[in-house]
Amino acid sequence: MMNSFLMLHLTFLLISYYLLARTAAGIGHASYLHRGSSLSVKQASDVITSKGGSFSFGFYNHSSTTFTLSIWFTNAADRAIAWTANRDRPVHGSGSKVVLNRDGSMVLKDYDGTVVWKINKRSAVVDRVELMDSGNLVMVDQGGNILWQSFDHPTNTLLPSQPLTGTEKLVSTDLSHHSSYYTLRFDERYILSLSYDGPDISNLYWPNPDQNSWTNYRILYNSKRRGILDKLGKFEASDNTSFFASDWGLEIKRRLTLDYDGNLRLYSLNESDGSWYVSWMAFSQLCDIHGLCGWNGLCVYTPAPACTCPHGYAVRDPDNWSKGCKPLFNITCGYIGQRMGFVHIPWTDFWGSDMNYIPSASFDACKKLCLEDCSCVAFEYKVYPHPRGCYLKSALFNGSASRTHTFNYAAHAIVEKGRTWYYYYWFLAAFLLVELCFIAVGWRFMTRKQPARSAIWVTEDEEGLRAVADHFRSFRHKELQKATNNFKDELGRGRHGSVYKGILQDNRVVAVKKLKDMKGGQGEFETEVSVIGRTYHMNLVRVMGVCSEGNHRLLVYEFVENGSLAMFLFGGKGLLLQWHQRYKIAVGVAKGLAYLHHECMDWITHCDVKPENILLDEEFEPKISDFGFAKLLQRDESDSNISKVRGTRGYMAPEWVSSAPVTRKVDVYSFGVVLLELVMGLRVSELPTDGSGDAESALRQLLSTIGQNMKTGDGAWIDDLVDPRLNSDFTRSEVLLMLEVAALCLEQERNRRPSMSDVVQMFLR
Repeated sequence: MMNSFLMLHLTFLLISYYLLARTAAGIGHASYLHRGSSLSVKQASDVITSKGGSFSFGFYNHSSTTFTLSIWFTNAADRAIAWTANRDRPVHGSGSKVVLNRDGSMVLKDYDGTVVWKINKRSAVVDRVELMDSGNLVMVDQGGNILWQSFDHPTNTLLPSQPLTGTEKLVSTDLSHHSSYYTLRFDERYILSLSYDGPDISNLYWPNPDQNSWTNYRILYNSKRRGILDKLGKFEASDNTSFFASDWGLEIKRRLTLDYDGNLRLYSLNESDGSWYVSWMAFSQLCDIHGLCGWNGLCVYTPAPACTCPHGYAVRDPDNWSKGCKPLFNITCGYIGQRMGFVHIPWTDFWGSDMNYIPSASFDACKKLCLEDCSCVAFEYKVYPHPRGCYLKSALFNGSASRTHTFNYAAHAIVEKGRTWYYYYWFLAAFLLVELCFIAVGWRFMTRKQPARSAIWVTEDEEGLRAVADHFRSFRHKELQKATNNFKDELGRGRHGSVYKGILQDNRVVAVKKLKDMKGGQGEFETEVSVIGRTYHMNLVRVMGVCSEGNHRLLVYEFVENGSLAMFLFGGKGLLLQWHQRYKIAVGVAKGLAYLHHECMDWITHCDVKPENILLDEEFEPKISDFGFAKLLQRDESDSNISKVRGTRGYMAPEWVSSAPVTRKVDVYSFGVVLLELVMGLRVSELPTDGSGDAESALRQLLSTIGQNMKTGDGAWIDDLVDPRLNSDFTRSEVLLMLEVAALCLEQERNRRPSMSDVVQMFLR
């Protein structure tokens, strides 16, 4: 009887321990992990919740394939993240897990076993990892003593009672949730500061860098270097930094977050609907934040803050203004008074990058000093307020519209280097235009030969100014013949004609395409080409002008330095694209096609998307070329006339050879082929076949194999598929995403293919 009782008691204890272990391992919700237990991406229920239920810890899904190990607010509608272990190295959604080993170490592994993040507390005294009601994740011993805590390793957010000390900092994330350039830290003077720490420049922007510490009410060199947000909503730091939440008081959940735009904000949680509201922020005027609009960019109020480019500059990436603006001209040194001039940008301030300050220089002297210094790209001339005088600029950064009630620049102007005697040529153009008006017959003759757009530019010497003021113009055939040395330097040839390298009179390098077999007369040609001239996107090759003279039909493009994608993927000669470049190219091409399909004034189907028509600039940003040669689609999606256009073998959608109407989905199909080629490093049309020689069958078999492998979760097959020249140096999650998108784009039935705007969202999710 006693033995039966002992056996029953032992069985009860074993069952209880088993259930406890399962709970600690994440099956059900617990507030801790015991040694030997784990959390897995596969189990959505594998989440640790604080005892009060305010915070959760586990795998946070940023997309269907990428996860971070994070702490988030359980009851917030957006599940705002409070801390992340691996935000710059997310793990894949299949097979990844975090384990609290019996030796006391806590290890996060990707699906293939790669260690992504680790805490080394190899000691038998480690008892458990627990999520506290404060949002602090702690590793403790059996006595409850803290051996490690997340509060000592903040990411972009401080929680109440979490200190910020001299050894830690908050780092913002960009829109893709990776670490960005904004930080909150104690600087070398022990002042709590916001700084922009970019790859090329670093400067402080809070507290006000134009004021001394006493004016900013800060105390220098207090060695404590500590700041903390209390539960009432008051923040206080050792350097005298202090602020309060507008809803100061208890029973409100808060977070102090350094946001992606560089602003430090205190958020309060509305418990009724889970939304956040701002109860304090460092900047009410966002344009005072440094680096917000990147190099050469201007932050303006419209009335909401927005980024724009100065005259003569173009945005690098419309989806990411922090990349700034690029000049549409080259600064030439050594041609004082001949080639260089200045463009006036009134009521604007560019903070920092001062090469020199000359307090007593006149305006003309200031301009001359800048022209004579090859490192000077701009100058600022202030008459009021103090300090007045001449400021020479080595760069244009932190640009913003000045606010007169704050800075009151009465006679303030920043001028930047432009081209060719700006005011002189405007005067010359106006004078000659009046003269030409008296020659009626000649004027009428010229308007028949040239479009009115080019008539206002009277002399050839105005080319530099035209490049800034007008992105699309008419060229004379003789002009292009001279620029290309009589069409000798051929860059390549394609279905629409040959391309030649040219150098215009202002030394700009261009690509000139001599078109062949263009149907229609001069007027029809110019009308169709004008549509191409109105398209502008960073991932499209910019069309700078056109020549339509007699039988000559030529287009003038910007010169793209690194040639075609095909040359790097299939050309040999030791050229190799690294994986991060390939992924960047995939996203850029998707954005360019989405613009053509959905955003430009006249929706355009390319009809010949392939690596030869994808060019790479000096930063390996992709630019789609040869768009607009196919018949422009109408707003009803299809046009029977477009069926006469043919793409390139291996990239053609099935509907090209059927009676089905051709839509923008032909480009989606071709893009899917390009994605596979970026991954594999070989042409899809050259896939090994089973002896039938049918490339289409080989493609279908490849897609079927990829689909089956994705379902198994085993990642070994990826190494056999990815370009072997990369030597396994690639990001698996990105490879899987590209293959997933490629499979969708290569659907036989066009209606099952995504739109290009959907594809872009897949890459950005």
